[in-house]
Amino acid sequence: MNEITQLAAELGRRLQVLNAHVSTAESCTGGGIAEAITRIAGSSAWFEAGYVTYSNRQKTQQLKVPGELFEQVGAVSREVVEAMVRGAQRNSHARFAVAVSGIAGPDGGSPAKPVGTVWLAWGVGEAVFSECRHFPGNRDEVRRQTVKAALEGLLQHAAGEISNQG
Repeated sequence: MNEITQLAAELGRRLQVLNAHVSTAESCTGGGIAEAITRIAGSSAWFEAGYVTYSNRQKTQQLKVPGELFEQVGAVSREVVEAMVRGAQRNSHARFAVAVSGIAGPDGGSPAKPVGTVWLAWGVGEAVFSECRHFPGNRDEVRRQTVKAALEGLLQHAAGEISNQG
């Protein structure tokens, strides 16, 4: 079992303890996080929905990301991934969600946002956590590292919820 599959399996175990569900809102990973989760037999017990919103138009239509954000801060930004994660939670009623938007390459980077720049956001109930990461490598490597980071973040937040329950 590879590392990403192991992370997804552990996420499933933790979410089942919490009797909680997760949803994904993905851009640069193109559904890779949802695919990793649904590799796990029985994931229908804890995976609610996956949104692949590659275009800005779909981020707005499916997840209600305010259109003006794209002009103000760009699609690869804290504000956009936080709006994406909130939209995924709102649409699916999942307690946990993750959203990603980034520049996987090989093109599309800029001095301010080079290839490998990825914003991730995690929704945990009412709370939202976000961070910017810079992943090295080619397109496939950036996407794989993003999926891994998304799952690791979900695991950390689910573990925190388990701790809070006693």
